[in-house]
Amino acid sequence: MEDHKRVYREEAFDLLADLESSLLELEQMPDDMELIGHVFRCLHTIKGSGAMFGFDDIAAFTHEIETVFDRVRDGKLTVSKKMVDLTLTACDLIKKMVNDETVDPEEERTIVRSFQEMLPEAAPDREAETDEDLYADEAVQRPRVIYRIGFKPEPDIFTTGTNPLLLIDELRSFGPCEVIAHTGKIPPLDRLEPESCFFQWDIFLSTYESINAIRDVFIFVEDHCTLDIRILDRGDSAQTQEMSKRLGEILVEHGAVSPDMIEKVLKGKKRVGEMLLEAKAVDRDTLESALVEQQHLREADRRRKSLIYSSSIRVAAEKLDALVDLAGELVTVQARLTRKAALQQDPELTSIAEEVERLSGEMRDSTMNIRMLPVGNTFRKFKRLIHDLSNDLGKEVAVVTEGEETELDKNVLEQLNDPLIHILRNALDHDIEPPEVREALGKPRQGTIRLAAEHSGSDVLIHISGDGAGLDTDAILTKAVEKGLIPSDAELGENEIHSLIFTPGFSTAKQVSGVSGRGVGMDVVKRRVESLRGSVEIRSTKNVGTTLTLKMPLTLAIADGLLVRIGEEEYVLPLLSVEECVELTREEADKARERRMMNVRGELISFVSLRDLFKINGGRPEIEKVVIVESNGDRVGFAVDVVIGQHQTVIKGLGKFYKDIRHMSGATILGDGTVALILDVAQIVRLVQNEGIAMH
Repeated sequence: MEDHKRVYREEAFDLLADLESSLLELEQMPDDMELIGHVFRCLHTIKGSGAMFGFDDIAAFTHEIETVFDRVRDGKLTVSKKMVDLTLTACDLIKKMVNDETVDPEEERTIVRSFQEMLPEAAPDREAETDEDLYADEAVQRPRVIYRIGFKPEPDIFTTGTNPLLLIDELRSFGPCEVIAHTGKIPPLDRLEPESCFFQWDIFLSTYESINAIRDVFIFVEDHCTLDIRILDRGDSAQTQEMSKRLGEILVEHGAVSPDMIEKVLKGKKRVGEMLLEAKAVDRDTLESALVEQQHLREADRRRKSLIYSSSIRVAAEKLDALVDLAGELVTVQARLTRKAALQQDPELTSIAEEVERLSGEMRDSTMNIRMLPVGNTFRKFKRLIHDLSNDLGKEVAVVTEGEETELDKNVLEQLNDPLIHILRNALDHDIEPPEVREALGKPRQGTIRLAAEHSGSDVLIHISGDGAGLDTDAILTKAVEKGLIPSDAELGENEIHSLIFTPGFSTAKQVSGVSGRGVGMDVVKRRVESLRGSVEIRSTKNVGTTLTLKMPLTLAIADGLLVRIGEEEYVLPLLSVEECVELTREEADKARERRMMNVRGELISFVSLRDLFKINGGRPEIEKVVIVESNGDRVGFAVDVVIGQHQTVIKGLGKFYKDIRHMSGATILGDGTVALILDVAQIVRLVQNEGIAMH
């Protein structure tokens, strides 16, 4: 049972995250019926699965919320900010219930009453209700149950003014329903009495309603019919026995045939149903009813198992890490095999090496895809944080997200959670102004927080920006001098002053609050990001806003690269950045070095000699190869000696001793065991453009 509860908890947290995201969207688009329906379905699933797995408190509590959104779906209520905020608060309470944390009964009662007061039919004396009254709905506390209802009216039932079909229609309102009509008792036309009922029905109903609620449907005809209600499946996923039954077992249970008859027909080679019909042991309607019952039992088993064994399985992170490590080792071994085959020039060995290269490439891509997650999932979690915090601070804030499809390693995303929370809290508290202040400055009352992600070569850039007041350079400088972080006569540039906010214990807040002012946060951000071999940049303009950019390299990645040689050293350029390769004669290369520009089919692009940049000695080749790369919309030519070819690159970190090297983003092991450095294309282009490094 504990395994089943663990599965429910995992699925419940996913549903709650989806629910919160949908509620925040619904607050902006309260008339979106698709969103309303999605919110209702999330609540319904949490409730139904909760009851199935024994979380009756969650099922009862969620039912109250579901009822309100059911009225919204029917057009009897409209979505309001109060409704959304209350539902978000209820989500927090459900999370505590899922985690088996202690829940304040008074808080629970208050939330329930608040939802009930929203209902059009809410009674004025709700305050006087007890806990038992609030959770007395027996149907809510029950899981979805499958019933088989045998309904056989007496022939004279029509004389009581009863229409059996209306009773069946009422059962349909309880949930999915399948009806089998038995017509074998209808006499020939010459003996048919129009005022008599010769029908009987088997009804298979899947519902949350109790057996008493079903009996109530027939309460006025109990004396005029034979009613047999049986529970086929209680919806309890904890039960381990198989509910599916053989057709013969079902017919014997119903008394339609004897066990001896079943044993007799089982000796034949035909299907049991066909042989029973041939032997006239059962009529076709009885057989059809048994087949439908068998199908319902099988579907109940499949549903139960699908809740436990989802189509997407959850795997421990350490197992994924081990798989990625093995894939990396395989790629390295494959490179050695390819090199060996090339040296020996053995056709059979070359064929094997090519096949291994193909398989290792497919395994590499599949393995990395398993670990990569879109940052949009993380962005959506922060929408709730911004919503609640802006309410606490009395500010109006809209959230804009871009690049949600950008993927990053799961482990990196998890470790970035706390740094991003610190950044957002500071942005809301320090950067975004109150609505009245914004209006006085000619800005919209509602501020904007922008979360964006993009790929930059082998890195991912995450931008967090706000259109608020920006950093107060004078206040930062004054506070830094007060704390003795810098001398009073220090001359610092604006970027250097802004970087002081990452100093431990630094804060410009005039008073400590629940959001900021303790000097703990931005230094934590920097340390955490740097521990992941990333970097943080800050840009701020007064009264315009502030943008923080996190540059995150993949901690362990396998990517395609272009292997090149300069002198005796080999380097790797990320293949994603490479556009094409061209050749230059010695004379053309000298002119390009002098001008730091080169002509490619009539287009002038920047020219960088990596030999000169890295100060590599030795003679240049007569024909120089130029690898043209793209970085942030700019095309740049990198001059190298030799282009060796494509290489599957297992990226390894350089270690903390080499963290300040600006031109390299990592290293890889080649097939012969030597190490090749991986060039940071974006950083090299930025250094050349911003610092004007001479290339000669």
